[in-house]
Amino acid sequence: MLRQLAIRNVVLVEELALEFDAGLGVLTGETGAGKSILLDALGLALGARSDAGLVRSGQDAATVSAEIDLAAGHPVQALLAEQGIETDDGEPLILRRSLKADGGSRAFVGGASVPAGTLREIGALAVEIHGQHDERGLLNPRGHRALLDAFGGLNAQPVATAWAEVSRIETELAQARAELAAAERDRDYLAHSLAEIDALAPEAGEETRLAEERAAMQAGAKAGESLTGLDELLGGSDGALAQLRLAARRIERGAADHPLLAEALAALDRSLIEASEAEDKIARAADALTFDPARLEAAEARLFDIRGLARKHRVEPDALAELADRMRAQLTEIEAGGERIEALDRELEQARSRFSELAAELSKQRHAAAQKLDAAVAGELVPLKLDAARFQTALGQAEAGPTGTDRVEFEVSTNPGTPFGPLTKIASGGEMSRFVLALKVALAEAGSAGTMIFDEIDRGVGGAVASAIGERLARLAKQSQVLVVTHSPQVAARATHHFRIEKTHGEDGTRTTVRRLDDAERREEIARMLSGAAVTDEARAQAARLLEAA
Repeated sequence: MLRQLAIRNVVLVEELALEFDAGLGVLTGETGAGKSILLDALGLALGARSDAGLVRSGQDAATVSAEIDLAAGHPVQALLAEQGIETDDGEPLILRRSLKADGGSRAFVGGASVPAGTLREIGALAVEIHGQHDERGLLNPRGHRALLDAFGGLNAQPVATAWAEVSRIETELAQARAELAAAERDRDYLAHSLAEIDALAPEAGEETRLAEERAAMQAGAKAGESLTGLDELLGGSDGALAQLRLAARRIERGAADHPLLAEALAALDRSLIEASEAEDKIARAADALTFDPARLEAAEARLFDIRGLARKHRVEPDALAELADRMRAQLTEIEAGGERIEALDRELEQARSRFSELAAELSKQRHAAAQKLDAAVAGELVPLKLDAARFQTALGQAEAGPTGTDRVEFEVSTNPGTPFGPLTKIASGGEMSRFVLALKVALAEAGSAGTMIFDEIDRGVGGAVASAIGERLARLAKQSQVLVVTHSPQVAARATHHFRIEKTHGEDGTRTTVRRLDDAERREEIARMLSGAAVTDEARAQAARLLEAA
């Protein structure tokens, strides 16, 4: 409920703080006193379009704040959480708007700066403002279906769930078809590339192994070239070993004649032994370095093919086998893609059938609820002097969606024989306000915002009709906070709290002020409303009777 409204420098209001209670509150005052200023200021705090003309003359800026108490689990709480706005548990929600004289404005929820649209969303959930030219709330056809469901206690969630399943399958099917179409375009390329890779049959690590093998054979070839002719140089008939043996035989003849010759012979023997070992190792090395040139050519050719294919597909050589597996899987998916689409088509048909059944049942329930709502509203029209008018809940076919297949709109006919049409186009201002009240009373059990505000809903009526309006407003106020701007004493007498709006003139300008009235002041104000400028004793007596009857 709206707990407090604070206004500073808005048109004729210099500074004002109003506190509201639960129940039915009325705001009265002479024409031109500034009742509309209060509603404009509240609208500003609730996210209405800013207008620099609201800033009090001579001031740089205007500010308005509204303090709202929210029940636990109120939809506004979910909206705040979704927007990431933190509030203190159990504390009132404070909406604030500042407006500069140059037209700029800022919006706040608590201490957090927010877009004005956020205030508008919060305000729409927390406060309903019903005026003769207000095309929101009950007058907005977009909300009629939800109101009818709430009135009939209908649960549309199964339909929403079924529609979500339809939407999910449709999305999945569209994606599957797109993927299959793209895959079909790549089929020939995949098949050719896979055949090419399969023909080469590269193995993981093969490129590294081949490169190492080729390097070893190339190194062997180079080393082998350096051994050419060594066998003749060492072991031939004129080789080093033959010459050493010849020298040893010659020295051997005279070795006994001199000690140095004996030492020389020993050295030659050792050289022969080591040279023989060197000859053996050179021979063995030559055997080890021997390779098949065809093998080297084959290794080089395969290495070239593997690397070329890797470059072609822009992968590492070792990834070719994995690439082939992926291509094979893609081709398999293409083959299975048609079967998957057929399966999704069957699922979609079943989901649509399920949705259609649930939507048809919900539509049947809505038609039954519409008849009850029409009867409930009809019962409210006669006391509100709308006995010639008719109301109907028109149901038509709408595009399928999460709420079903029904288009719902409240329509009226204000005179016998005239066709039904939208409330905003058929009813006059006074009739529209009373239709709204009749609807609110009929829909009272369906739930409302925590605060409902009616702007001069009793304009142009009096007597029994005004009493009927007051009685119905009081009935609504038992479930929600109701605030009414009124000129009707019958409505004012029903109030649980009463404010008088006054305009004063002084040397420093004109101001609008608001006072909360006590019991005696209430009687005097209602008497003024009954008699006009000159309050008579009879008017006071009549006012007392109205208050007692209320």
